[in-house]
Amino acid sequence: MYSNKENVNILTALLVRHGIRHAVVCPGSRNAPIVHNLNECPAITCYPVTDERSAGFYALGMTQALQQPVAVCVTSGSALLNLAPAVAEAYYQHRPLVVISADRPQAWIDQLDGQTLPQPDALGRFVSKAVSLPEPHDAETRWHCNRLVNEALMERHAPVHINVPISEPLFQFSVAELPDERLIERTEADMSNITLSHICHMFMQARRPLLIAGQPMNPHMDEAVCLVGDDERYVPDLVLYAGDSIVSKRLKHFLRRARETWAVNRTGEVNDTFMNLTRVFQGDPSVVADMIRFNLEQQPHPFVQMWDELLARVQQQADAYQPAYSQMAAVKYFEQQVNQPEIHYANSTAIRLANIYAQHPVYCNRGVNGIEGSLSTAAGFSVVTGERVFCVIGDLSFFYDQNALWNQNLRGNLRILLLNNGKGGIFNMLRGLEQSPARDALVAAEHQTTAEGICRQNNICYRQAATMDEMQAGIDWLLTENPERPMVLEVITDPAADEQVYRDYYRQLS
Repeated sequence: MYSNKENVNILTALLVRHGIRHAVVCPGSRNAPIVHNLNECPAITCYPVTDERSAGFYALGMTQALQQPVAVCVTSGSALLNLAPAVAEAYYQHRPLVVISADRPQAWIDQLDGQTLPQPDALGRFVSKAVSLPEPHDAETRWHCNRLVNEALMERHAPVHINVPISEPLFQFSVAELPDERLIERTEADMSNITLSHICHMFMQARRPLLIAGQPMNPHMDEAVCLVGDDERYVPDLVLYAGDSIVSKRLKHFLRRARETWAVNRTGEVNDTFMNLTRVFQGDPSVVADMIRFNLEQQPHPFVQMWDELLARVQQQADAYQPAYSQMAAVKYFEQQVNQPEIHYANSTAIRLANIYAQHPVYCNRGVNGIEGSLSTAAGFSVVTGERVFCVIGDLSFFYDQNALWNQNLRGNLRILLLNNGKGGIFNMLRGLEQSPARDALVAAEHQTTAEGICRQNNICYRQAATMDEMQAGIDWLLTENPERPMVLEVITDPAADEQVYRDYYRQLS
């Protein structure tokens, strides 16, 4: 029988799945549930060593002989610090030492309780990965625990540290079997033709495969998922995730219904966005995406065709929808007229409108999704290229980052479409927030500011639009004029009208 501590059982199951077969164990009460599990597990052989400093070197020697990862398990407190010499040696030998430390609950750290000290990151830079497991209490914390253990055990060329807080009671052993834990594997280094062929083959052989490119974006996926609703026919069994961040929260939640995801990224890191990641391939996502698209051209897949038909229907409806004067109308007209690749969108409403109307890759600071720096990023881009650089940006993002225009390096190739509705319009879309009297003034930062003065003080060409005709003429001006200084078209709209148009667009999809 195994411990009733779920994080300990998740750890034990994944140690086995990642091929850990040897563990050096040290005495202690807080780590007793872990040691008990390791001893109960038929796949793992335990070697008791009392002195933790010696135990670390025992495990190091085993990694040298076996050329495999070896675990060393210690109790809470200074026991962990005694492993530091062996871990430092393993780091410089590039040995896969797996340090497992039991810990007290976080609430008792620094409270003069016995054997307690801050254990997460206690081994510093001498480990390539350090994680501290949650004590799961729901599905999300259980997923988090699984993901953290996988992330640590995927490292194979340096020591790692897995810290395991365990609350009392400690000594209950009533679980008959270890859980069947999701294994995340990594294919390291740049991908060979064999690996590429394997990915493509598995994608084409899947019953319901779906390619998600991430940033720049998959146009109209948000609307398509809205139409799909609960229709299980559209839920993929294999998602190939090639790219970076996804804007649509609705799409992310939908893809969490898939059976599994394979991710391709340049670093090989674990980005478990959809909570069902099983494989990570280190390589160029664009190469993989292009290969998949080529294969689909040669051999169309019925599931992909079904999605293509749905996306084509959304595209037709998006083209047919004629928004009233609004930020949506401005972005639609802009995207219909513009014909060049260097387009930056700021976060919040701007990038969501790009998701509807942009039929090309866009730049957007989606790494953390902050509004700060969107204008500066576009401005910095513009000073090192001779091409025109466009930035579509909301009012809060623009005013927050107005010092981007206080720069003597700027030239006339920077063109800014400023969407100003006097507040953070995205907050109008958050259901339930309308009940708060603080929404407009405090949450959405309602204001009456325009960019005219900012542009004047920075010698920026400025124009304002407050009607459909003025907006369209202004965008034409933004696209065709050739001044020596940057240009700003400020489109003034009403936030209530912007909200209504946006909601009407989604309503007409159904």
